[in-house]
Amino acid sequence: MTEMPTRAPADRPDPSGQWGSLFTPPHNAFRARVARALFTNAVRRLPVRVEYPDGTRVGAGGPQSPLMRLERPSAFFHRLGVDAKIGFGESYMAGDWTSTALVELLTEFAARMSTLIPPRLQAFRRWVDRRQPVAEENTVENSRRNIHRHYDLSNDLFATFLDETMTYSSAWFAPGSSDLREAQLRKIDGILDYARVGGDTHVLEIGTGWGALAIRAAQRGARVTTLTLSSEQKALAEQRIAAAGVGDRVQVVLRDYREAQGTYDAVVSVEMIEAVGERYWPTYFSAVDRLLRPGGRFGLQTITMPHDRMMATRDSYTWIHKYIFPGGIIPSVEAIEECVGRFTGMKVHAFRDFGLDYAETLRQWRVRFLSQWGRVAQLGFDSTFRRMWEFYLAYCEAGFRAGYLNVRQLSIGR
Repeated sequence: MTEMPTRAPADRPDPSGQWGSLFTPPHNAFRARVARALFTNAVRRLPVRVEYPDGTRVGAGGPQSPLMRLERPSAFFHRLGVDAKIGFGESYMAGDWTSTALVELLTEFAARMSTLIPPRLQAFRRWVDRRQPVAEENTVENSRRNIHRHYDLSNDLFATFLDETMTYSSAWFAPGSSDLREAQLRKIDGILDYARVGGDTHVLEIGTGWGALAIRAAQRGARVTTLTLSSEQKALAEQRIAAAGVGDRVQVVLRDYREAQGTYDAVVSVEMIEAVGERYWPTYFSAVDRLLRPGGRFGLQTITMPHDRMMATRDSYTWIHKYIFPGGIIPSVEAIEECVGRFTGMKVHAFRDFGLDYAETLRQWRVRFLSQWGRVAQLGFDSTFRRMWEFYLAYCEAGFRAGYLNVRQLSIGR
């Protein structure tokens, strides 16, 4: 197949230098040929269409199936060959490929994540997969840097696509409803109920966000101590807490969960465990056990993934690590239950799953983000960031739509 001349995105080259070597694809002819063969073999079995610049198409999809346009096939396959887990997303950021049905396309890939590479070749993963950098391991010091890289991007950026509660985690929609604010409050109430939070309860929250859960708990009559590592989030959370009239009941503390002291009637943590790191899961659950008073409950919300996939990818360094959440790993249900059983005196008393609600949450965030791009650009973010953020939101949405990812609330206690 002859490749046609390639086209560059309008913002190339990178005038600010902030994207490093992104617009200079790596070169490894042998790996690129292997990547092309594997990719072609995979998409031949998928209900998608892949179109080359010369009009050639591959894929098992019909006219209405998701279309992936390879704008620069050579760059795409070199990136894929050198590091598939990072190169696929980087290629989208750089404009090497495009799609008018990004979520649908990624959903088809996510639904077959474990079988895209033939089993006989998966054994070679250990020699080609990059490992997570030591500098991103979630020690107390590194955790602060990792959190800063994502959550301190800009409060105004997050405000462009989150609902008015400024809640950055999965909503829990009532049947037949698509109201994001109501669904976020329903989710918060669900986790507070799991932790038995009521009047005169002293609550420890691990991971403040922008204060929505702390406000809701205080409105129930609880006293709240909430921990964050983000100075940007702390500042805005305190403003929001004061505006809600519950400043006398909530204390926002810039502190790592490992440094928390005292005992509490309830501990709550919403989608923070994903940033803990596998090595520190025993420390995390042991800290909760230490901080929770006898008879207290721990309300946990977490993204989950199948245990076999977690084990297969636990050491891999991916596009999400490099660009979105450094140092993170999504636990499996089995991993959570094992840590709770081995390192604490607690057990799981109740749980609920609502993964498709996260897909809808992400869909609404993505639509809002793209529709508000003019405001985001005014904050100083360029079109490469736009493609990165669009890919991130679509990639995650696809994972939940395909069932590769789930979200679970748990009630844990002695």
